[in-house]
Amino acid sequence: MNPLLLTDGYKVDHRRQYPTNTTLVYSNWTPRKSRNESIDKVVFFGLQYFLKEYVMRQFESGFFNQPKEQVVKAYARRINNYLGENSVGTQHIEALHDLGYIPMVFKALPEGSKVPFKVPMFTMYNTVPAFFWLTNYFETLLSAVVWMPCTSATIALEYRKVLDKYALETSSMPAFVDWQGHDFSMRGMAGIEAASISGAGHLLSFTGTDTIPAIEFLENYYNANSDTELIGGSVAATEHSVMCMGTNEGEFETFERLITAIYPKGIVSIVSDTWDLWKVLTEYLPRLKEQVLSRDGKVVIRPDSGDPVLIICGNPEGKTDAERKGVVELLWDVFGGITNDKGFKELDAHIGAIYGDSITVERATRICEGLKQKGFASTNVVLGIGSYTYQYNTRDTFGFAMKATYGEVNGEGRAIFKDPITDDGTKKSAKGLMKVVQNGDSFSLLDQVTWEEEATGALKEVFRDGQLLIDYSLSEIRATIRK
Repeated sequence: MNPLLLTDGYKVDHRRQYPTNTTLVYSNWTPRKSRNESIDKVVFFGLQYFLKEYVMRQFESGFFNQPKEQVVKAYARRINNYLGENSVGTQHIEALHDLGYIPMVFKALPEGSKVPFKVPMFTMYNTVPAFFWLTNYFETLLSAVVWMPCTSATIALEYRKVLDKYALETSSMPAFVDWQGHDFSMRGMAGIEAASISGAGHLLSFTGTDTIPAIEFLENYYNANSDTELIGGSVAATEHSVMCMGTNEGEFETFERLITAIYPKGIVSIVSDTWDLWKVLTEYLPRLKEQVLSRDGKVVIRPDSGDPVLIICGNPEGKTDAERKGVVELLWDVFGGITNDKGFKELDAHIGAIYGDSITVERATRICEGLKQKGFASTNVVLGIGSYTYQYNTRDTFGFAMKATYGEVNGEGRAIFKDPITDDGTKKSAKGLMKVVQNGDSFSLLDQVTWEEEATGALKEVFRDGQLLIDYSLSEIRATIRK
């Protein structure tokens, strides 16, 4: 598909709406407002993918490398059938094809940076006067692609903060947090691209994932190499169809077969709530205790329904002793473990738990706090983070917007801005050329600067005139986000 058609319909004729003799449009991409009061910075991630995949690969394959007559004819057909009689024209499309590259500059902060609200993550402007229209033509495509990886990377970091906090307070193995947040989201995401870019955002803060395309994504666009580094990993695991096929009457035999015959060593996760979770914990596992403890590896019990806080930590209002104790305490009753130097119980290394249904940052916090109050380390449980976390977001979760703040007409600069009288201040834009100043591990914005000032600061050219100038690796971004 011609990538020039990857846009909102109203964009196609803005070229003629700008003032006569416009030669430059300068815009920025900025998170403007948080819908989560606890989040005051947003992780920047995804621009390199956008540049490599769309501005470079798709424009090469779907536009510049196609015969001009074919491209122009297809563009005209789409616009004419879409708008009816119009004067959009195709001369500008022909001229871009003749040029042979995208005449744009993108200046950006390092990917993985934690950026305060109202501070641009990147700016962009045209380098050839005739293509002033191209800057904001990219707005729709850019916005559709970049908001999600930034948003998911930010939310993953919030999980990481919670799990790190409790691991430092209660656990002897805080490094296990790398695996404690596990991406379960793929099946609930809005398509494979969404799953890939969101899953890659998750992997900036964790190594646990069931979203295999996210690993491919990071190899293809962020210089990762699973042969030489850990991008993401998982373990053998069952699903309900496997357990159901073994029948209710044969459930114990299914557990026994999985633990002793199919997976005699290594980690295996077994979904355990197909019928009666409490029966599994109080009847089956005590009978399998010796087999579990003699394995070279860990058996992970996976509840998958109910209130995760109450299931893991216990329900004081529960009808039975098992319900009141919860999964972790019941596993302790059977398998025991150690009390670490911080005074908290850690399950024997041969047994563990994972919960992956409807987890949120708030529930993760309550689970960790609940375990702490009972004297258990937070790392006794892994949390599966799914689409309930990563898909229930929009571009407005962090108020992302791309807006023009400067232009040139007849060779003269114009600092432009918007400030709607009916708005609460969210949509009030910066004005003019921009310089972002780094202050330790944070950033601040100076607007209405000169071109000389704009050339300095934390925003660095990452793309110019069809060429990628900085090519970040996953390892660099992980190092940045963990500062």
